[in-house]
Amino acid sequence: MLRRLLAALFFCLLTLWTALPAQAAPDHLAGSPATVDDAKALVLRAADELSKVGFDTACGEFLQKTGSYWVGDLYVFVMDFEGTWRCYPPKPEAAGIGLLLLQDVDGKYFIQDMVDLAKSAGDGWIDYKWKNPRNGQIQLKTSYIKRVGGFVVAAGVFR
Repeated sequence: MLRRLLAALFFCLLTLWTALPAQAAPDHLAGSPATVDDAKALVLRAADELSKVGFDTACGEFLQKTGSYWVGDLYVFVMDFEGTWRCYPPKPEAAGIGLLLLQDVDGKYFIQDMVDLAKSAGDGWIDYKWKNPRNGQIQLKTSYIKRVGGFVVAAGVFR
């Protein structure tokens, strides 16, 4: 009796599963690569949001893979002036990790460069080499950064 019940249940689930439409890849994995214009626009919008709602609420929004701050392969990340990740969508558990002395493969202290640029100019572009999650290769990445209070808001694209 139990076997028949389990077989019927399995058949129902299989029928339901095959009847459902196929789902597209999630936005954060689909689509064409973002452009530098996309990165800058996203940072400006995120900086405005951070200014309006504060860090905790803004970070909660930035972490949502289906939200408006993670689009295709482009996402917003936030650090403080000590180079500590405060909000890093690909690895939320990285919040609180200090990366000021992190170097890319060429020895460039790109986090330090981001903080220095934010402190001195308020915004701008930083180039560095980073692992591209689409292909697993180290590639040139350029990130637009903007100072918002004591935070550095950034988003980058691979070239």
